[in-house]
Amino acid sequence: MTTGPLPRAQQGAEPQLLLTSLLGDFWYWRDEHIPSAALVELLGEFDISPASARAAIRRLAARGLLTVSRSGRTTAYGIPARTSEVIIERTHRMLTFGTTAPDWDGQWTVVTFSVPEQDRGLRTALRSRLRVLRFAALYDGVWVSPHDLAEPALEALRELDLRSATVFRATEVPGSAAAATAFDLEPLAREYEGFVDRYEEVLTGLDAGLISPAQALRTRTELRVDWRRFPETDPDLPAELLPPEWARDRAQKVFLQIYDRLGPLAELRFRQVLAATDPALAELASHHDSAKVAALFAELGDRHPAGDTPFEQAAEARRLDDARRR
Repeated sequence: MTTGPLPRAQQGAEPQLLLTSLLGDFWYWRDEHIPSAALVELLGEFDISPASARAAIRRLAARGLLTVSRSGRTTAYGIPARTSEVIIERTHRMLTFGTTAPDWDGQWTVVTFSVPEQDRGLRTALRSRLRVLRFAALYDGVWVSPHDLAEPALEALRELDLRSATVFRATEVPGSAAAATAFDLEPLAREYEGFVDRYEEVLTGLDAGLISPAQALRTRTELRVDWRRFPETDPDLPAELLPPEWARDRAQKVFLQIYDRLGPLAELRFRQVLAATDPALAELASHHDSAKVAALFAELGDRHPAGDTPFEQAAEARRLDDARRR
């Protein structure tokens, strides 16, 4: 069961991101550790060399994102305690993002600040935090969001000990410069359109029964890596502020269909690769589709992540680093 080349992740995902995505899809809520040889083989499915795979595993362990156990000469790795709840919450957000536009009360959260030229580091840090919160610059020292983000914005100011700033909620005066112009949606629209162009052919292959388990594992993981950027970079504007024929709806539907439909085939390949090293462990792997994730998310109740796990801290650091580069 084969088909032609399928879409590849747009920028070539890093081994660490691929591995955390694989474990997040097929191994969360498991205490068992997977031998390093099997993790190397799994990354080999994405043309990652053994040396690069082992380096990625060591780095993840050093950052506290994997736990380590040893039995004789075998080193194995697992998911740290409390990480499963983080994975569920983040996966649920990833799978539901873009299904609807948020309601809007017509008010903006506005952050105004003045930072001296000599404090460039402070200004860069503030702008990065505001970007992570999905504010946009209306003017150099005036940043806006249609969401009620007053408390997170104030927390960012407190963390930076910045006192020459003000946060308030306001409505826009008719006839004034539109606050929505702060958000340049054209590049994001092109990204959504490119996503659809890359992945719609996967649906064609699925309908024809032409996708192999190996292709399913690779494509589903790279699809997840490609999509995960959108919840972090899309300002998620209310419907009133979106352009006509906004491409996100179509992209979201393509993503969700492929993610759910490729799950069983991708799980089969994950099990096949793991079985070459440890057949008993292979029997424990399972995929999670949108329905399962929704049920697990509902079961969390009050046990939602508090932002203090290594996974959350690493994700926040990465988001800030990405924001500095934008």
